Amino acid sequence: MNINGWDAMISFGFNAAISVRVSNELGAGNARAAKFSVVVVSITTVVIGVVCTAVVLGTKDFFPYLFTNDEAVAKETTRLSILLALTVLLNGLQPVLSGVAVGAGWQSVVAYINIGCYYIVGLPLGILLGFVFKFGTMGIWGGMIGGICLQTLILIGIVATRNWEKEACEAESRVHRWGGAIPHK
Repeated sequence: MNINGWDAMISFGFNAAISVRVSNELGAGNARAAKFSVVVVSITTVVIGVVCTAVVLGTKDFFPYLFTNDEAVAKETTRLSILLALTVLLNGLQPVLSGVAVGAGWQSVVAYINIGCYYIVGLPLGILLGFVFKFGTMGIWGGMIGGICLQTLILIGIVATRNWEKEACEAESRVHRWGGAIPHK
């Protein structure tokens, strides 16, 4: 969980940065700059996630001993390392995509996606795999990863299929409606 937390801090930093960047660019009517920012931060996040995933998988027999001296705990951590690697990868991209969506003004859509993927898919799937099919910790965690996968795929679909020019026009109109000024291009 410490490793996942370290990786998540990077993602949450990107989440905040991309949210502000997208909202500023769309509000200024710069759809192309907003889209470019999304591409750059997404690629950067995926690269960081792949590197962290590779580190987890490459050191799965050694990193548990950074946190414990107990042989049984270390062995179980090594067994669960593939799930940690997947979590690190997905938890890198998902907050960035959520940040893009929030910056574009789609907060309610993101909220419904998060709730649906967590409570309707991930949690029941985790309970089913963990307790009904008796996969234990791997099943519970695997179910939650399934929810995160679905959430990430939905957010990728939404971000990839949006008309960024239309989003910029809508954001500009909101800025005007609320009394803001848009700099001349």
